[in-house]
Amino acid sequence: MTPEDTEALFTRSDGFYAFARWGRPIVPVVFGVEDATLAVVKGAIEAVVALAGHRMAETDPELGANLMVFLFREWSELGEVPHMDRLVPDLADLIPRLEAAGANQYRFFRFDEAGAIRACFVFLRMDEELMAVSAETLALSQVVQSILLWSDLAFRDRSPLAQVGTDGPALLRPDIADVIRAAYDPTMPAAAADPAHALRLSARTERAQ
Repeated sequence: MTPEDTEALFTRSDGFYAFARWGRPIVPVVFGVEDATLAVVKGAIEAVVALAGHRMAETDPELGANLMVFLFREWSELGEVPHMDRLVPDLADLIPRLEAAGANQYRFFRFDEAGAIRACFVFLRMDEELMAVSAETLALSQVVQSILLWSDLAFRDRSPLAQVGTDGPALLRPDIADVIRAAYDPTMPAAAADPAHALRLSARTERAQ
């Protein structure tokens, strides 16, 4: 992956570079799934957190849980969840926009004073497209997209996962795994808005290779 490739992963559609990683231990909670699927999602979270060299915890002192994953059938169900409007601003306006766009997923991040991620809310509307994806693939894809603040264009044309064979499992692409590891290098900042940050990331991924 070239420095330009790395920069593109964090350059948003408005042209601005925006990078952030988690600044606190991750405390996940998953709503709307059966126990078997819950174990799959938590397993994916543990694997990606271990890859990053980050940490998990039993509770977050501010929110209790700071990585919240919701699975449901219709966007309108979000409006029925108690206190959801406190977690996601402008929820009443957001739901109609997501419905109009036919969206099946949405992620919302909160940040601390240093710009690091302090919470992430993942919403998945389980339409036919997502229902056709295995629980393992869906979970891994969502966790990878929640471990860093990626560009809104980062995975529009290419998934962060790669399929192994015709019927094999979907695994994290090695180049994306390298970026995640480099992003959590203790010498790297928790947040950055300067594209020069991508050069430092790229240098670390090259050394990892």
